[in-house]
Amino acid sequence: MNCQNPLVGLTVLEALDVNNMQEEIKEQIKKVLKNLEIEEVDFTVEHPENFENGDYSTSVALMCAKKAKMSPKELAEKIVSIQPKVNGKIAKIEIAGPGFINFYLSREFFTDGVKEILAQKENFGKNKILVGKKVMVEYTQPNPFKPFHIGHLMSNAIGESTSRIFEFSGAQVVRANYQGDVGLHVAKAIWAILKSKEYLSSNLPKEVSKAATWIGECYSFGAEKYESDEYAKKEIDAINKKVYDKSDEKINKIYAWGRKITLEAFEEIYKILGTKFDKYYFESNMIEVGEQIVQKNTPRVFEESDGAVIFPGEKYDPKLHTRVFINSQGLPTYETKELGLTLTKFKKGLFEKSLDLSVVTTAVEQAEYMKVMQKVMSVIYPKLEAKMKHITHGMMRLAHMDAVGLPASIKMSSRKGNIVTGEELLKDSMDVVFEKVKDREFTDTEKKKISEIVGVAALKYSILRSSLNSDIIYDFEKSISFDGDSGPYLQYTAVRANSILNKAKDFESPDFKGIQKPELLIPIEVTNLERLLYQFPEIVQRSYKEFAPHYIATYLTELASSFNTFYGNTKILDEKNKHSEYQLNLVKAFYQVMQNGLWLLGIKIPEKM
Repeated sequence: MNCQNPLVGLTVLEALDVNNMQEEIKEQIKKVLKNLEIEEVDFTVEHPENFENGDYSTSVALMCAKKAKMSPKELAEKIVSIQPKVNGKIAKIEIAGPGFINFYLSREFFTDGVKEILAQKENFGKNKILVGKKVMVEYTQPNPFKPFHIGHLMSNAIGESTSRIFEFSGAQVVRANYQGDVGLHVAKAIWAILKSKEYLSSNLPKEVSKAATWIGECYSFGAEKYESDEYAKKEIDAINKKVYDKSDEKINKIYAWGRKITLEAFEEIYKILGTKFDKYYFESNMIEVGEQIVQKNTPRVFEESDGAVIFPGEKYDPKLHTRVFINSQGLPTYETKELGLTLTKFKKGLFEKSLDLSVVTTAVEQAEYMKVMQKVMSVIYPKLEAKMKHITHGMMRLAHMDAVGLPASIKMSSRKGNIVTGEELLKDSMDVVFEKVKDREFTDTEKKKISEIVGVAALKYSILRSSLNSDIIYDFEKSISFDGDSGPYLQYTAVRANSILNKAKDFESPDFKGIQKPELLIPIEVTNLERLLYQFPEIVQRSYKEFAPHYIATYLTELASSFNTFYGNTKILDEKNKHSEYQLNLVKAFYQVMQNGLWLLGIKIPEKM
């Protein structure tokens, strides 16, 4: 872990910072162990599940007692002696059980934590781990001529959140989108378009969204016929070759129209999701680069087999498998284009600074394929392998049959006609929210805006709350609940906090001169809300290290719950409440952390709910 204060550049040993309390405790424990000639010990200082057991806890005494040639309790007592060395930020240290050590932070620490949040505002939680590094995150990756499916929604939510976590850690982030604008799927869609009454009557759909949906339906029809009709399969294979060599003017025209329409439709979805890509890559532009790599490395890396060119993965690792890079028809496969893409990303001169890391998000079903590609790159370009990271996500299924009509047992796939597209799910989510707010005293414009912001949050949170490889059961009712484990619940709690702050501005009392007075009456009792707020920077760093946005989602849910408990038990705007101004500062700090945390998840906070 980088031990620098993310804002002022001081190490934790130079200046104690609320963001680095965890590291400060570890450093002081290491000094005790070093004096006992115990070094290089891998131990943790963590938050106990119950605040009654302290704000931090460690089992290091149990781990090192044998090396120290003393009992765990004796070693723990020596570690307890660090208390005076942490500038009064620890109120007490207790030994529990056979040698666990619990640290209780002081009231001053938590008060300073609130001040720190108010001072740093949108910078609270940021760190400098990746300053000077350039990271590309490739995600979403919908293919022209195919529907924008639910997997694309998942990849978008994860990729966008990952990008923001990297940015929060100081990196320069390039958001990239790699799309398959050539391949068999294109030929399947074009074949169906050519057979359609709309094409034969020169009456193709005009409006972008409707036209893109229709093209997706054509693809599904073509995909079904490719599997069931041998004659259709031959026609589609012939079209596929013509798409590659651009030899048929009629097909070229349909291709250009379909590509343009579907890409424009994707942009409309990106706008709703809050994503703006910096770089677009297309398979059609990667063919030549990829083919050159394969040619240069055959037969050293690749082998000819039955008229095709393959990579025999099993020869390098029995856990790997063989992949085809040039098929028997002489056409480059997806694998060859992937090679071209990887080299293009890292090509010198492409950016003002070369990439330090390339992150790709895909469904977990592509994990084995990506392992083979990683091995290919390690053999051909060994220096690039360490700069490549693959993130996988599970699948999404619906909880039960509902308005969109699919039972949970049906896996969603754009290869079948019985699908729910990502665009449809997004719209359905927004429609469900609209039904929830339609009777509230908002204007129609406000209702529409709230429905969009909250509907997107419902989906994103449902995706990001789970660890990356977990499958997701999506339940409409639970996902849009304003009370519970959901994105709208987090938004609603943040809106409630902001409402308190707005009311405070209008509170007519001589005791309320604003919430920024330097001298505040501080409660003796520390709330659980305060005990959670200062942990935010630690959560951000853990999410970065483990490529895991779900830590942020889980933390925000716990934080929101603690705020609602605090708010339910406290009359903040009360003339008799001598702690009102500090508590308003606490509310403001909470709202700031919610803003920062929800931004990291790609979730907006509406003005009203």
